[in-house]
Amino acid sequence: MIELAYPWLLTLALLPVFIYWLLPVYKERRDAVMVPFFSRLILDSGKQPDRGAVKLRRNRLQQVLLAFGWICLVIAMARPEWVGEPIEQTKSSRDIMVALDLSGSMSEKDFTDLDGIEVDRLTAAKQVLAEFASRRENDRLGLILFGDAAYLQAPFTSDLDTWLQLLDETELGIAGWQTAIGDAIGLSVTAFESGSTENRLLVLLTDGYDTGSAMPPIKAAEIARQHAIRIYTIAMGDPSVNSKYQLDAETLEAIAASTGGASFQAIDSDQLAVAYGQIDEMERDLHETVEFRPRTSLHHYPVAVYVLLNIMLLLPSLLRAFTRGRRPTPANDPARQEGY
Repeated sequence: MIELAYPWLLTLALLPVFIYWLLPVYKERRDAVMVPFFSRLILDSGKQPDRGAVKLRRNRLQQVLLAFGWICLVIAMARPEWVGEPIEQTKSSRDIMVALDLSGSMSEKDFTDLDGIEVDRLTAAKQVLAEFASRRENDRLGLILFGDAAYLQAPFTSDLDTWLQLLDETELGIAGWQTAIGDAIGLSVTAFESGSTENRLLVLLTDGYDTGSAMPPIKAAEIARQHAIRIYTIAMGDPSVNSKYQLDAETLEAIAASTGGASFQAIDSDQLAVAYGQIDEMERDLHETVEFRPRTSLHHYPVAVYVLLNIMLLLPSLLRAFTRGRRPTPANDPARQEGY
């Protein structure tokens, strides 16, 4: 279907009519030469002199081509467009930030991967997170890494391939060996505030307790709640097992409860996957459907017709000039006989 982007410009098609009726006729004064042998000049030239004003007129074909060319130019200014079939795009109205602990305790090899091989906690978390992200086709994901401090590894993006690549490149120790849970929550608040989505979700994955945050985790959670951020905490490890890396499950539960989220415990990879599955069930997908029609401009076609018509108008004059220049001089021409 063809539509005009600026249909009101079609009124310019009547502009030449108003100019013809409202503006005065163009006049041009020319000098005349008076000679005493005017009668002989007329006789030798074979032309009759004009008397008074001369009104130049175009032939009928020139008038039609000129009018049609002006209409083409007006149509081009109105910008005709080919409007394609409607295309629907579905985008999520939800942002999900994943905060991943990279402290020294994540090096503990007490998890098994999907193949049953014993791996460290970070490797298990990355595998399950990759599967979790693969189901987020319509969501925007962000990634925060925290250790001694919190760092924004990936801002919110719908490019899941890039997000997964940045997740895969994470290594133990790149953020330090401590556990700054409160700083990770605070950084997520800042990241959410830079966006416009109202449905905000933070998945906090850690296996320790806060050891060096500038802001206590509970206080950071209260600020997150004020910004309508729900926090889901996933505690990796068994708090009942005596280890040099203690798990503060009580604080993680308090963080989740204060924001309207939930807390999960993951002793192995299977329970970690179950935790993400439960988050999927608790959080309904909210999507926005945007419909648009692709538009392709066609204004160059009437412009091409306009140029072609102008060439057709000038072609007779060019042919006459070319023919006049190639016309041979008669043999009895006195100028030729005398060598001029």
